[in-house]
Formats: sequence, structure tokens, C-alpha cells
Amino acid sequence: MTTADPAGVGFVAVVHGSVQGVGFRYYTRSVAHRFGVYGYVMNQPDGTVKVVCEGPSAATRKMLEWLDHGPPSARVTTVDTEWYRNRRGYSSFTVEF
Repeated sequence: MTTADPAGVGFVAVVHGSVQGVGFRYYTRSVAHRFGVYGYVMNQPDGTVKVVCEGPSAATRKMLEWLDHGPPSARVTTVDTEWYRNRRGYSSFTVEF
């Protein structure tokens, strides 16, 4: 379920499906660098992947669109997203453990 983008500055997404053990986090970092967004990506104990992303509105929307399918090795079924207005101050995009 994706909610509307109120300010275009950031979102927290939880990606469901076959998304762990397929290089999802490293592809996500690469795509984030290409789009010029900041934040992090991290595997979750329940088998999902959490993505925190912020940056220009157009870039964050592109990132979310990419997350809807992910890399070729993944099978994304659902992306739950919550947008936020106040930037958290990330200066890079990292893979967290």
C-alpha cells in the first residue's frame, strides 16, 4: 500500500517478496546513487527489506517505482510505503546490517 507523497522529501518502504539473498540491497544502493537519493537499505528478520530514502521529489518517486520490481533476481510482491516531510539528514546511501 502506497500513500500519497505530501512533500516529496522522503519515505520508509518495506519491500515484501523474494527479496533477501538475491543482491537486492546492493542493487538498491547502486540505483540510489544513480538517482541521487540518500538513506539506507537493510534486511529485516521477517524476510522483508527496509528502505529509507530521501532527496528531491522526482528522484524519490523514481526510486519508489524501481522498488516496485527491484533487480531481476528479486520477486517483489508488495511495497508498503510511508512518506515523511522532515528530512533526517542522510548524506549518502548505505547498506546496513
